[in-house]
Amino acid sequence: MSSDVTSDPHEISIVVPVYKGELTLPSLIAEIVAVTEVTQTPTGIPWRVTEVLLVHDNGPDRSAEVIRTLAAEYDFVRPVWLSRNFGQHSATLAGMASSGSEWIATIDEDGQHDPVDIGRLLDAAVENAAPLVYAKPTNAKPHGALRNASSRGAKALITGLSNGQKASDFQSFRLILGEIGRSVAAYAGSGVYLDIAFGWVASRVVTADVHFRDEGQRVSGYSGRKLLSHFWRLVLSSGTRALRFVAVAGATLAAVGVVMAIVFIVQWFLGAHFPAGWTSMMTVLLITSGALLISLGMVAEYLGTAVNMAMGKPSYLIVSDPADGPLGRRRPE
Repeated sequence: MSSDVTSDPHEISIVVPVYKGELTLPSLIAEIVAVTEVTQTPTGIPWRVTEVLLVHDNGPDRSAEVIRTLAAEYDFVRPVWLSRNFGQHSATLAGMASSGSEWIATIDEDGQHDPVDIGRLLDAAVENAAPLVYAKPTNAKPHGALRNASSRGAKALITGLSNGQKASDFQSFRLILGEIGRSVAAYAGSGVYLDIAFGWVASRVVTADVHFRDEGQRVSGYSGRKLLSHFWRLVLSSGTRALRFVAVAGATLAAVGVVMAIVFIVQWFLGAHFPAGWTSMMTVLLITSGALLISLGMVAEYLGTAVNMAMGKPSYLIVSDPADGPLGRRRPE
């Protein structure tokens, strides 16, 4: 049975991966204070933040001291300490695994994401019965033109490789059902790209328009090398479609070899002359190369199955009845 929307606000855990948050965390937490009390989304749905998990990813600044100070000052702040630097995605997974609310919102530490806009994501989730919502920036990202263009190109490539997942929607500002987020944190392997893992189990993914703010005093922690590593991790997590290209290319080469052999034979009967051994060499080369690539493609399929197992891709994920959870709640009259 659906809950009464006026008496049962949506409860949200906020997960913040922290790498260089010394200068920005205090102001971010100060903004979150306002939404720890019951507030309403733009369409009138009540919600509140029950906890903020600050995941310390062992950055080079004094973030640890700031986290301790904030945890002592605010009872809704919960530190999560990692043993070493694992990266943003792993830190996010650790925060989700430590959360306890029916929804999980993930936001950056640098102040780009306004916590109040979580209400916009919640509106989109309820309106579309979607367990996963990404913020869609209505303004240009605060990066250089080259980096933005490279990001768009990379995401377009991944969309083509990932069996329908729209990589252009991927953002670190997202809202996901808590039981799905915690399940992903439990099974996802260490090398998997977080948003690819979400796509394995989320029944529907939508976006909500949000204005992103400037990064403020914080300098981006992503160097060119880290961005390239980030992209390659996304490629490796996107499935086996790229591996299947090897088999398709092999079959194509083999077919071309057979067609050329037929053409050469027909032309020979019609009186055409070719350099000695050239036709047979070209035919054998194409057919043999095709056969080799087909064999590699078969091996790649087996390898792809092993990779999916290593990444932790589940065969299924059991969740509660959507009508009894937060997606089943009525809108205010």
